[in-house]
Formats: sequence, structure tokens, C-alpha cells
Amino acid sequence: MRIVRFSDGAEPRYGVVRQDKIEVLAGHPLKDGYEFTGETHFIGDVHLVAPVTPSNVICIGKNYADHIDEMGLDANPEPTIFFKPTSSIIGPGENIVLPRQSKRVELEVELTIVIGEQCKNVPLEKALDVVWGFTIANDVTARDLQMTDDQWARSKGFDTFCPIGPWIDTDWRPSGQILESRVDGHVLQHESISRMLHNVPKIISYVSENMTLQAGDVILTGTPSGISEIHRGEIVECEIEGLGTLLNPVA
Repeated sequence: MRIVRFSDGAEPRYGVVRQDKIEVLAGHPLKDGYEFTGETHFIGDVHLVAPVTPSNVICIGKNYADHIDEMGLDANPEPTIFFKPTSSIIGPGENIVLPRQSKRVELEVELTIVIGEQCKNVPLEKALDVVWGFTIANDVTARDLQMTDDQWARSKGFDTFCPIGPWIDTDWRPSGQILESRVDGHVLQHESISRMLHNVPKIISYVSENMTLQAGDVILTGTPSGISEIHRGEIVECEIEGLGTLLNPVA
């Protein structure tokens, strides 16, 4: 099942995508269940927004060996955790805005976990039980600031630096699918998620050992090599096999 948030001119609502239509839900699916209103919209007639409004945007850095090499960093035996502010979230089709403070902004396609319930100290073997679904994110980064600042909060936290979408897929499960990024149709990143140093269950279990996860929280799982600078006027696409494509213009 693919869950979207959309606006038709009013406050965003949730719905389920069935082929080219959205069947509208009566409330929040995590809080109110899957009760349908009977209202439907063609998906092209509404504006999709970020499919989730998390309390926390948790990110895992340095999770692909080839990306660690291209960045000239050292690998860690445990997952590297950092955060993006919720104010950085935008939805599909919305502009990534280049900040004046940076001279080099880059894309990072990332498989993203959406947590389905409050949880803490989740055992490895039960990690997928707390997952609501999966989506795609672009961990947009001001690379020059990342290299000069003492930590990554500013370089990864600008407004519009966390596109998420286009939907949450509750049936999709990671099994070696390809993730890919493109700029104006040119492929920049192309890698299997099986190349993660820390897989999805390990990430969920590890993060939950260190903090309580809330329903709706998202965890970005890292990016492979091929990160590239983006420029005004370009179209950025982040795609994961079987999960969809997240498209955002650069402004």
C-alpha cells in the first residue's frame, strides 16, 4: 500500500494510491487507521506534499564504503548518527533552494525508513516489526560548509535540504534493490542497497538503543558514491527500485 499526503487547496490529507487515483483517508493512518471517506482524486489533479511529518529526522552517515572513500573519511564500527531539522523537509516537486552561504551544494539519494510506533531498545530480529514503510529522501548537503564546520548541522540543515517522497510504501522491503540519482536525466549514483555497511535492521536497533523513536520518525540510511553538485535550473531525481522516484527542481 502506498500512502501519500496531498493538498487540493485545503489542509493536507492522507490517502492511498490505487493506480492513478488517490482514495482519501478520514484521518491519520497511524492514529486513526485506514478508514476511507469515499472521496477520490486523480493523482495528477492534486499536489503531493511530504508523506510524513516526523518528530525527528535521523540520518546515518558513512554507510557505503565507496562514499567514505570519495569523501576521504574513516569508517566507523558503529553507525554514525546525525540529524536534520524538520524545517528542512519538502515534498516531491518542491524547489531545493540553494543558500547564499554555500558555494557547493550536492545531492545524496537515500533509502528512508518510516517508523510506525513508539519504540525503544528494539531487538535486531524484531526491527522490521516497528517499520510503517519506506520512502526516499535526498540528504542535500552544502559540501563546502560540511568540510569547514566542526559538525554537520548547518551544512545539512538548510530549509529545503530534506526532500522526502513521493509516498510511503508499507509493503516494500529491502532486498538488494538499486538506488539511483540523476540530474537532468544524467545518472550520478547507481548502487545496490545491499552495499550498506549497516543494514536496515541494524540501523533501527542501534538507533533505538540510543533514543526513543516516535511513530512517524524517519531514518535516512546513507548514500553511495557519485555525489554531485547541483545548480539552479536543474531537475534532481532520486529513485529506488520498486519504491518510486522523488523529483525536485533546483532554485
